[in-house]
Amino acid sequence: MKKLLSICFCFAFCSGMMAQGTVQLPQPDVAKLSMPLGEALKTRRSYREYNKKEIDLATLSTLLWAATGISDPATGKITAPSAINMQDIKVYVCTEKGVCLYDQKANTLVPFSDKNIIDALVAGQQFVKDAPVTLLLVSDQSNARRKNAHFGDIDTGYVSQNIYLACTALGLKTVARAMMDQNAIREALHFSEDIIIELNHPIGY
Repeated sequence: MKKLLSICFCFAFCSGMMAQGTVQLPQPDVAKLSMPLGEALKTRRSYREYNKKEIDLATLSTLLWAATGISDPATGKITAPSAINMQDIKVYVCTEKGVCLYDQKANTLVPFSDKNIIDALVAGQQFVKDAPVTLLLVSDQSNARRKNAHFGDIDTGYVSQNIYLACTALGLKTVARAMMDQNAIREALHFSEDIIIELNHPIGY
């Protein structure tokens, strides 16, 4: 089953995401995040070396759920705190083959662009290219009633820490980075002025 999921992951990303359409993620395996909190906090580190081993779709699903997934379907609450429940942080999954948007409500990866923005994410730190996946975190400030860039920065920190702790529990490595060519990313992905580009997390083994 794991092999099949890995094949599905490679197929979705390497065969042209825009052509393949939305990818339904497996249900997140919350049991894989059962590492004691104290141990996760003690062993969490920032890593800048990765190998090329692919991250299977089941593991990616669990990681994305930990970042901003739906923790209470009845209320729509997510795993990360969010100022005035803005839920403004969007997670984009970036590979050399393109960019997908994580839709936590549907638990899917939605093809967003077939542009390769990895060079824009690297910003001189070549180790980023070794990670098979990079998560790009942005704050969507399009809701005029809740627009607050300061809250967006704070919410990004919550999501980033969730990613760190989930990676620790899942045996993955990551580092939070503000370095990137924001202008190039904004142009490539056609982001509006309401989108604040916040952080990126290369993910790998």
